[in-house]
Amino acid sequence: MKTLILAAGYATRLYPLTKNFPKPLLEVGGKTILDRLVESVDQIPEVTSHIVVTNATFAEHFENWKNKAAYSKEIVVLNDGTTSNENRLGAVKDILFAIEQLHIDEDLLVLAGDNVITFSFEDFVTFAKEKQTSCITCHEEPSLAALQKTGVLETEEDFRVIAMHEKPEVPPSHWAVPPFYYYKKADLPLIKRALDEGCGYDAPGNLAAWLCQQTTVYAWPLNGSRFDIGDLAAYEYAQKEFEGK
Repeated sequence: MKTLILAAGYATRLYPLTKNFPKPLLEVGGKTILDRLVESVDQIPEVTSHIVVTNATFAEHFENWKNKAAYSKEIVVLNDGTTSNENRLGAVKDILFAIEQLHIDEDLLVLAGDNVITFSFEDFVTFAKEKQTSCITCHEEPSLAALQKTGVLETEEDFRVIAMHEKPEVPPSHWAVPPFYYYKKADLPLIKRALDEGCGYDAPGNLAAWLCQQTTVYAWPLNGSRFDIGDLAAYEYAQKEFEGK
């Protein structure tokens, strides 16, 4: 199994902080967002390497980070060749780009590179292996306004996913979907088909929502917290929460 960390965005909502610097390498509590993510997956026995897909503008920053990193698994920095927010590939196309460029033919743990979490993904991997299906994550979100701005699950009692609704006006549940996914090797060919059939490609949740309609997918309720560093206010909040941690 490989981890694929999506880090090719341009984070325009965090300008000026990210005008010339990638969001995943911003520090929260004395560690970069990316380091906190990699730490959460590096000790999972099944993981063989970590792939960070980025862009031509920020690739050198990630190469410098890689050269200083000391993790147990190999790190691969992959440049998707884009140079601006206007010509970015989008998350789903970046997933396919990585699969095709690196000839990936094994299970894939896909993580957005702009989230800070307080748990290890090992329990998620264990859950996915028990289900023997592709899996997504979820957490309870009490705020209606927040649910209307994210993906929301419709599930059976055992968390088999019936559907995932993106930014629904009337949410079918309080289960929000953060950008962490486990894609089975057997389902990887479906990603190209999804794009060929017009699946949205900018947000990684577009692929998860499409996949739920094609094959069996289960959802794992997070056993910790996650902080989406979407804008300056969210970044400042996370810094306060992780101060000294």
